[in-house]
Amino acid sequence: MDKARPFNISKREVWLAYKRVRENRGAAGVDDQTIAEFEKDLSNNLYRLWNRMSSGSYMPPPVRRVDIPKGDGRGTRSLGIPTVSDRIAQMVVKRYLEPVLEPVFHDDSFGYRPGRSAHDALAAARQRCWRFDWVLDLDIKGFFDNIDWELLMRAVRRHTDCAWVLLYIERWLKAPVSMQDGTPVSREKGTPQGAVVSPSLANLFLHYAFDRCMKENNPDIPFERYADDAICHCRSEAQALSLRQALEARLAACKLELHPQKTKIVYCKDSNRPNGYPEQRFDFLGFTFRPRQSMNRAGKLFVSFSPAVSDKAAKAMREDVRRWKLHHRNDLDLEKIAQWARPILVGWVNYYGRFHRSALRRALRTVDPFIVRWAQRKYKRLRGHAKRAWGWLRGVKSRQPNLFAHWSTKFPVGAIGAG
Repeated sequence: MDKARPFNISKREVWLAYKRVRENRGAAGVDDQTIAEFEKDLSNNLYRLWNRMSSGSYMPPPVRRVDIPKGDGRGTRSLGIPTVSDRIAQMVVKRYLEPVLEPVFHDDSFGYRPGRSAHDALAAARQRCWRFDWVLDLDIKGFFDNIDWELLMRAVRRHTDCAWVLLYIERWLKAPVSMQDGTPVSREKGTPQGAVVSPSLANLFLHYAFDRCMKENNPDIPFERYADDAICHCRSEAQALSLRQALEARLAACKLELHPQKTKIVYCKDSNRPNGYPEQRFDFLGFTFRPRQSMNRAGKLFVSFSPAVSDKAAKAMREDVRRWKLHHRNDLDLEKIAQWARPILVGWVNYYGRFHRSALRRALRTVDPFIVRWAQRKYKRLRGHAKRAWGWLRGVKSRQPNLFAHWSTKFPVGAIGAG
């Protein structure tokens, strides 16, 4: 063994980790270095990182804290942004851990796992809401900020004895947070939400805190978990109440707490389940599950308990559209505006258009008035003539129905906009 480099980390692993980080992009950390700036001296930067990791001398820099508004408008959520080199180092560890942990995880765990997506979790939840009358909607209070380090490292050691993996995970957990004014703050628990390795560690922690508990003690209750967002399907209100009490005790033993207001029991009301109950809706992964009018194959209307884009997500999209101020972009023609907006609109349509498409169309109607206002400022013949401007827009839609992603009659749109 090379005494100068006691850890056997290949240069290829660092290179592959860099390629993953480059694909994911991301903002600069405390050193203000972007990926483009890191690549200006790529060879030396990667060699320096590999050398330090292999020798055991790599020390993670502080994580830059960024506070973003929560979807409900109440307070903020803290994200931790590592530097580019630190993200690459974390990716090296993540690439080591993934094949070790993946076979262990529960089938009902969907978040941040290869070959699984939020849509998979939503589809499973929809099917199970049709079969089970009740849902226990779980909310773990401040999960990422309250993960106990000792319990987490105990779980990691259960699956690997790799010295450098254990060393760097412990160092990342203890790395200070740099506040927005630059003040470093030490931590005693938690893992920064936004760090590359955090999702894997969070999944492992909840595998033991929640998934295994459900499998061993409640094998007849299916669930969907995406990171710390989870719902459980119960056959009765009594079963849901009993499960809530059991999970409160289990999570307390793991030094976590269910949010007393956000955790709730929901009745899945539809045409076949007409009983009344105070809670008949819940949000999961940006979708609201609630009773909705639907049409069967025979063309008859009925009430189905199903998902559609949530009010919170729809409001956030409308606010984003307003911030674009499209009606002030008279320097651009309509095709340029569509080209600029296309990636964002396609992302929304592909994600939120998967279930109950009409709800998303209603949410994105706010785009068209801005296009009309743009046209009225752009073309003299449309100024002061709202009806004429809307007629112009209908003409554009008929000639170029795929110009804007939300105009498409087919959801999801994939690579829309080519023609």
